[in-house]
Amino acid sequence: MNEKAFVESWLEVLREACEGGRPGEGTAFLDNTKPDGSGNHGLFATLDALTAEQASDPTALGTSVAAHAAHVAFHLEVGVRWAGGDRGPFDWKGSFEPRVVDEAQWQATCKRVRAAYQATVDLARKTEAWDEDAAGGLAASLAHVAYHLGAIRQVVKLVR
Repeated sequence: MNEKAFVESWLEVLREACEGGRPGEGTAFLDNTKPDGSGNHGLFATLDALTAEQASDPTALGTSVAAHAAHVAFHLEVGVRWAGGDRGPFDWKGSFEPRVVDEAQWQATCKRVRAAYQATVDLARKTEAWDEDAAGGLAASLAHVAYHLGAIRQVVKLVR
């Protein structure tokens, strides 16, 4: 398999994690989206379905959806910065802020997650030389988004 096919396969699974399954198509790990578009369990649809109040609720698990979303965006942003040569320092503890958001902040956080995802996809598609750092960064992005999607979906069950 050539590098491009391998990268596109990884990006397809990352797309599913963020954008959800496509109606009428198979999925790698999420439930299928129904033909009417409902049942999308991807990160974006999950975040979009929440109000700021719901996203700010820490539940018994201690971390709000807003905090998880901010951290996902930060992680993806750091991956792009790292690929550009930035070695930090990075404020990982602060990356879980804000934990409580109003509607405008919540919309900005959701927009930030989408922008960070798109920057990661764009970086992967323009990368020509795949070394250990680049391949590891893409793998980490996929694993990290999938982990936080699972955590977010568990919190959502408690806040609804």
